[in-house]
Amino acid sequence: MDDQFFMQMALGKAEEAFQRDEVPVGAVLIRDGMVLGTGFNRREEQQDPTAHAELLAIRAASEALGTWRLTETTLYVTLEPCAMCAGAIIQARIPRLVFGTWDAKAGACGSICDLTAETRFNHRVQVAAGCLTEECRQLLRTFFQQLRQPQPVTSSS
Repeated sequence: MDDQFFMQMALGKAEEAFQRDEVPVGAVLIRDGMVLGTGFNRREEQQDPTAHAELLAIRAASEALGTWRLTETTLYVTLEPCAMCAGAIIQARIPRLVFGTWDAKAGACGSICDLTAETRFNHRVQVAAGCLTEECRQLLRTFFQQLRQPQPVTSSS
């Protein structure tokens, strides 16, 4: 099993978000080849601004392990994490992050800023960007194209 295998799993979670009219971002947290937690965006469904894929996967893994310290894990996410999620990754002590595509509007792992490279934090995150980039990017593009399509006007007689 390699990065592409687990990123495919994260893409599957992103597809679940897409089917629920959520921004299609998926996340999978693993340790020693075993899935500890998964998540996909649920902000609209839960009306919760913190219901990002990464945070849901981190919460599930913490619950499964009975600890907030997620050492010796890797988080796979289809989109570069935002500042909130990057902060949670650092706080959870996740040592490795693999993401699919860059987020030029909210990315905090190299796009707008890079919290994971900040040397003043007490934890470092190794980041690998660009795993299945095109697949991750295309799912987001399709979602936003459909979102922007004009809805047909129905007349009530």
